[in-house]
Amino acid sequence: MADLWEELTSVFRMVFDNPKIVIDEKTVASDIVGWDSFSHMNLIAAIEQHFNVEFSLSEAVNFQDVGELMETLQKKRTS
Repeated sequence: MADLWEELTSVFRMVFDNPKIVIDEKTVASDIVGWDSFSHMNLIAAIEQHFNVEFSLSEAVNFQDVGELMETLQKKRTS
């Protein structure tokens, strides 16, 4: 699972163009400079592409934090 966190972190760093971003289960949009509704959709698209998964619209817009996003991502990768 550590590898999955590393991969997800690299996607965040790419989307937000910030190599210093560190994420954890409790990270929320207000913790990352530039994470607004537009960049959120770019982030979701980048995660979908990187991990070859697809989130429903409801999932994409309702993640409460990165932990919830990671849980959903893990489920999609194992199904």
